[in-house]
Amino acid sequence: MNESTKFWAVIPAAGIGSRMASDIPKQYLNIAGKTILEHTLAIFLNSPKIHKVVVAIRPDDPFWQNTAITSTASEKLVTVTGGGERADSVLNCLSYIQSLGNNNKDWVLVHDAARPCLQVSELHRMIDALQTDDVGGLMALPASDTIKYAKLPQTVSSDQNAETTNFACIETTLDRKRVWLAQTPQMFRLEVLHNNIAKALALGLPITDEASAMEMAGFNVKLYPGRSDNLKITVAEDLRVATAILSQS
Repeated sequence: MNESTKFWAVIPAAGIGSRMASDIPKQYLNIAGKTILEHTLAIFLNSPKIHKVVVAIRPDDPFWQNTAITSTASEKLVTVTGGGERADSVLNCLSYIQSLGNNNKDWVLVHDAARPCLQVSELHRMIDALQTDDVGGLMALPASDTIKYAKLPQTVSSDQNAETTNFACIETTLDRKRVWLAQTPQMFRLEVLHNNIAKALALGLPITDEASAMEMAGFNVKLYPGRSDNLKITVAEDLRVATAILSQS
């Protein structure tokens, strides 16, 4: 690996986390004395392999400036304006990095703002495993349960007075040996990732993560085996699990 090649962390943190049903965005909920976002940022700020951390914040975000990390973080932490969707925020971060005249072969590791339990040691192992790859890849978890592919839910009612409930029905059972649950970080080259996210957005293609933009462009994206404790906080139950994990670290 060329010594001039840098590793950048990109954290899209402009979402509102509607599934958490909270008055504040989930990344600002508190766990063990810090916000979820601060725990997440600390993973990359504490890594000697990461050159800088670029975080995308909503322009009308009233919470960011009140977090302790804004007054204690070094020049390693940079903020940019977030976009309407995750892909927009990531693209803004990538455009900022490019605007500094950096090597387009630099690696970018995109990580969920609400995924605070990633181990720094696991981050380093992923970097070491993928840094010589032509494309890059993402951390992912091999499926352990039997996977059912569902039909669209139908309205079912036993009689006129019964409550109406939506049930999904099974269409088929998938081979779980071929099913992986996508996690983050997702690690790709700066220029290639920027260009393919921009292209997908321009075409109106659905981009659920960075790997999907790379897949649509025909790249063979690698799957790096992750860990189940690298969970993404989405609902209230996840908060309790993440609290238990972080209390042991």
